[in-house]
Amino acid sequence: MEVRAIAKSVRISPRKLRLVADSMRDMQIDDANRMLEVTHKRAAKIFQKALRSAVANAVNNAKLETNNLLIASVMVNEAPAFKRFRPSTRGRIHPYKKRGSHLTIVLKEKAVKVVAPVKKAEEKKDKKEASK
Repeated sequence: MEVRAIAKSVRISPRKLRLVADSMRDMQIDDANRMLEVTHKRAAKIFQKALRSAVANAVNNAKLETNNLLIASVMVNEAPAFKRFRPSTRGRIHPYKKRGSHLTIVLKEKAVKVVAPVKKAEEKKDKKEASK
């Protein structure tokens, strides 16, 4: 089952967010939290907040356990940019954009391996003899 958390219109450029997003894909929740705590980027705090929200959605809404969760995907998209202008010489202006981002974190459950019981060699011999 997949659970997601979305942070919209975050005021940091997508390029800066993607630097942190690339490092945390396909991690377990505990490992990702530890990695984000020691990362010296402003985007790490934004990811921590969104990751906590995704885990809370999984625990409270989907009734999943925190130990069984993995980060399935992290998507960073562009939000609408604020257009601003800087005054320049001779009455001119220089335009620039203050960029924003939309952040989506998708969590999934670990695949639980079901181990089939191994049949003993004696049971196989007994079945062969009974069928004869």
